[in-house]
Amino acid sequence: MTSQLATSALREFQDGFAQALLAADPVAEVKPDIAALTAQPGFSVYRNTVMKGCVDALQANYPAVERLVGEQWLRAAASIYVRTELPAHPTLLDYGAGFAEFLHAFAPAAELPYLTGVAQLDRWWTEAHTARDESPVEPAAIAQRSLQELEWLVLRPHAAAHWKWFDGLPIFMIWQRNRDTTFDHDAAPEIEWHGQGALITRPHAAVQAIEIDAAACAFLDACAAGETLAEAAAAALQTSAAVDLSSLMATLLNAGAFAADAMTEEVRR
Repeated sequence: MTSQLATSALREFQDGFAQALLAADPVAEVKPDIAALTAQPGFSVYRNTVMKGCVDALQANYPAVERLVGEQWLRAAASIYVRTELPAHPTLLDYGAGFAEFLHAFAPAAELPYLTGVAQLDRWWTEAHTARDESPVEPAAIAQRSLQELEWLVLRPHAAAHWKWFDGLPIFMIWQRNRDTTFDHDAAPEIEWHGQGALITRPHAAVQAIEIDAAACAFLDACAAGETLAEAAAAALQTSAAVDLSSLMATLLNAGAFAADAMTEEVRR
């Protein structure tokens, strides 16, 4: 019982301390036992250090967003976001999992309809970078199978793979141009305003990103749901009857979109 009370007291103190870190007025907005601590000069130094570290991490993790809105805008938005979500663990390498959703509801970002999608791709780049290592399915492993075998084959997307179709918005092109800090916007042609899909993965040492169409996104969705290649092909065809399935498959295989160890054949009923 004593141990449980001590654990409860510690948890309550930690929660109160975290609340004080986020409070606009850390003295007036916290419990009295915490207020005595936050009133000390050293606490404001610690609080500012924590806030700056989190904002710095968001700035580093969302470079395309920063290039679109500018450093001042991003850091102002990030300082608000930090008050809603402190890091869940000590490393800040992947901090900011909910930043795209935050921007979606952030009033100053309402005039930038593409910003949430760009933030999503920035986030997926980080997740692909930190994903576990997996060997990708090589094209030769598929080419050697018969059509009958391919129909029943089940491919699971690579652990680092993330994809999405952005209807009506050229999110991938906007993100790609702004992710690359050396890109010359003045010399580039204007972006055509239409829907685009994106696939971000890391089949080997480096993260890579390619543009894909809606049919490829539907194909990957079906594979992620555990469906066979025949069912995934049907999903792609339902999205676009004109899709070239051979070309689609080659694109995804060359991108390393599937995990080799998870390639299985469904038992025929």
